[in-house]
Amino acid sequence: MFDLVPFGKRNREDAFGLLAKSFNDMFNDDFFAPIKSGVLSFRTDIHESEQTYLIEAELPGFSKEEISIDYSAPYLTIKAVRNEDQSEENEKHQVVRRERRYGEYVRRFYVQDIAEEGIRASLKDGLLKLEVPKRQKPQGKRIEIEDGGSSGGELK
Repeated sequence: MFDLVPFGKRNREDAFGLLAKSFNDMFNDDFFAPIKSGVLSFRTDIHESEQTYLIEAELPGFSKEEISIDYSAPYLTIKAVRNEDQSEENEKHQVVRRERRYGEYVRRFYVQDIAEEGIRASLKDGLLKLEVPKRQKPQGKRIEIEDGGSSGGELK
């Protein structure tokens, strides 16, 4: 049979810890900074009913003045802009680590047949809710075929 010899627990944790630290350092946000685009994104959920779409977007820390919503058929665009704080108080301190993001956060959705005049938006606790009504399609009309009479139904 085979003999199973366990590795020492301490050595395994140290090796794994060093590997994890190296991996995290390599994929640090600063490493990819030149590759990232200037436009950031945010998370959304979209629900659909027969009459409306409900779009919920996470925008924590934004005021309603910093958010704009635009509909240019067929695209609905949500944009939030956060400017970096340039106060004198911040200039007195050296930044050691910066994790908060500044810039434009944009999402664009392709939507057709919506009633743009009925779009309603609300912002509460960092959650933007958009209720987007669908344009009601006209009901089709069934056309009855008339009897052609006793002449055999010839068309002229």
